[in-house]
Amino acid sequence: MTSRSGKPSPLPRRALLGTALGGAAAAALPGTAHAEQPLPAGLPAGTGPMTGPGEGPWKLHDTMTTDAAWDRFLHGQDLLWSRLPTHWYEGPFLGDGQLGSMVYQEPGAQQIRFTVQHGRVQDHRPEFGSGWGTCRLPVGHLTLEPVGTITAVNWRLSLWNAELTGTVTTTAGTLTLAALVHDEVLAVRARAAGGERVAWTFRPEDAISPRRTSEAPPAGYTVNPPWTTRTTADGTEQVLQALTGGQTATAYRRTGDELLLSVGHSSPSTTAAETESLRTLRRAGSYAALRRRHLRWWHAFYRKSFVSFPDQRLQSFHWIQLYKVASASRAGGPVMATSGPWLEPTPWPAVWWNLNVQLEYWLIHGSNHPELDALATTLRQNQEQLIANVPAAYRADSSGVGRSSDMFADRAVGRPGTGAETGDLTWALHNVWLSYRHSMDESLLRDTIYPVLRRAINYYLHFLTPGSDGRLHLPSTLSPEYPVVPPQDTNYDLALIRWGCRTLIESAERLGVDDESAPRWQEVLAKLTPYPVDANGFMIGADTPYAQSHRHYSHLLMVYPLYLVNWDQPESRDLITRSVAHWHALTGAHRGYSYTGAASLHAMTGDGDTAISYLRKFFDPTTRYPCRPNTHYTEAGPVIETPLSASQSLHDMFCQSWGGAIRVFPAVPSTWADVTLHDFRTQGAFLVSAVREAGATRFVRIRSLAGEPLRLRHGFTGRVTAVLDDGSPARTQDLGDGTLGIDLPRGREVLVHSGSRPDLVIAPVAVGEPGAAWGLP
Repeated sequence: MTSRSGKPSPLPRRALLGTALGGAAAAALPGTAHAEQPLPAGLPAGTGPMTGPGEGPWKLHDTMTTDAAWDRFLHGQDLLWSRLPTHWYEGPFLGDGQLGSMVYQEPGAQQIRFTVQHGRVQDHRPEFGSGWGTCRLPVGHLTLEPVGTITAVNWRLSLWNAELTGTVTTTAGTLTLAALVHDEVLAVRARAAGGERVAWTFRPEDAISPRRTSEAPPAGYTVNPPWTTRTTADGTEQVLQALTGGQTATAYRRTGDELLLSVGHSSPSTTAAETESLRTLRRAGSYAALRRRHLRWWHAFYRKSFVSFPDQRLQSFHWIQLYKVASASRAGGPVMATSGPWLEPTPWPAVWWNLNVQLEYWLIHGSNHPELDALATTLRQNQEQLIANVPAAYRADSSGVGRSSDMFADRAVGRPGTGAETGDLTWALHNVWLSYRHSMDESLLRDTIYPVLRRAINYYLHFLTPGSDGRLHLPSTLSPEYPVVPPQDTNYDLALIRWGCRTLIESAERLGVDDESAPRWQEVLAKLTPYPVDANGFMIGADTPYAQSHRHYSHLLMVYPLYLVNWDQPESRDLITRSVAHWHALTGAHRGYSYTGAASLHAMTGDGDTAISYLRKFFDPTTRYPCRPNTHYTEAGPVIETPLSASQSLHDMFCQSWGGAIRVFPAVPSTWADVTLHDFRTQGAFLVSAVREAGATRFVRIRSLAGEPLRLRHGFTGRVTAVLDDGSPARTQDLGDGTLGIDLPRGREVLVHSGSRPDLVIAPVAVGEPGAAWGLP
């Protein structure tokens, strides 16, 4: 593949509509035969009946600009404990994207456990698979050991400060605690009063797969050597865990009321972790010094976006998920495993690629936090491993990843025709495509998405064969989690092939690449067999109906999140409705993300009331797998993706940007009369601020970060005014169906409203549905 000029060339200003954006194949918005074109250069201001004249300069009044305002607002979202948590899914949790700690009662003892786990700590024996040979490995835990019997706790997990504070009352006295995790250091400060004392013990855990709780190790597996301890010259205690091809080292030091602990991990070096953990500990300094750096990071983090809505418990839940994902992931760090950095006994001590990873990272886009995208950096950094994952005969031009792997994506992928699960890399690349579309960072498209997606789709192309109907067919592959393998044409894979080919064609155009494979991609799009469908909607695959309860929506991927088949296509609406209804009509296997997925699917249709009814099932304690007291979630073991995907369901109610159009408040539940969004990031790299009051949108402000074409479904009635940030009227075009095309250069802002100019205030909305705090209040 070559650039016409030998290097990437600039592109004309145009929208990447169609399925590369997640829209329909022919993706012009209804009533706009040429919606993909930029506004005509000579378009006069206020064209058509949709826009009024300019009204002079304007400026948002953002009440959330001070530390005091943020502290006050987030204080109302904090988790609280008046009872001692006894399980990991009840207690406080801390993390910095690598090191993680959960706090709860030490099982069987009057002590408090601070778990010590790290996202990089894993085994390095791929011959035993991701469940045993390259799995996450436990590190250990600290125990705080009071003199007396614990009678009460009073704890607060401050979101604004990302810090646990509070007291432990015992029959002997009181312990006052503060704890945080920053720069791979767990810092704890504990003070005793009355007859109490502060006593800490670090307890290493055996370096063996947490999967041992559910199955025996594979044949030939040997346990790692026992850990050893030493004390350095400055009094630092260190635990050293030797591994085959690596080392884990935990260093901790107590000074007065403070205890600082750090974990290092190295591979292939069997000694570097020892040095790393000591260096990290020295760099931390003291609790106060670490806390100053910690607060700077977190206070800047929250200011990047704002959302407020009247359901107190769900609003708190949403802000806790932002805290959670920032505690669990940072760009350049380890991609989240199923439990994030908080490892507990689980059958899934690895990275799962057939749904978990995708759902884990969706909410970072709208919340304007690309700095958390470890998925994109993982795929960029491990391209050679992705090549090695496919059978040797296909490595010249193909890449893939199996169902589960370590943080380096080390897992072979099976061949179509054998019933293997083959599409997971392509789906993960859709997440990276979303990162690109929300940032318009061309380097992400050029260096990661285009080369890796090209190879992922090439792997499919080796196996597509023409049938007697003249269509291209794919031999047997597995639709993730469904127990029956279709003989051919699995909908999961057909959707990913279509999305991948269209995305490659559009990406090549944007990059100025004259790719010799483009005619083949076009041929596939023209000849690929239609999705198998029956009277109940989308099937699993050819000759394989959706006939038994299924927690995964793998067979509906073309609807969500790919939006290849979507609500903007009137001819598709009945098929979508039947498919989603039938998916949930067969009960028994549904889990938490079955409800969050259904909520997002209904939000796509604009039905906010049905969307919220499904989402609330995830929080209903009478369901089999509800959200837990600290907002974490467990099935047979911890799985972090489902609560994070619930926040994306909320995003889908508040703002959507698939198919080349930004939809503001497209599916807000009717009971939520007031909603505030600020700097919500959308595809095309726009920052959207909008206020809904008394059930009606008052104004929308959009800032362009990349100069992409802007098409806004605003929801206003009557005459609409669009004004640039200097007070001049924006150049607009009525595109029909409530969509306004707006010419908005990079770095500029536009205000859109109907009627007279409203108060342009960004502020929290009043609570209309009170609810208890999360935790054990």
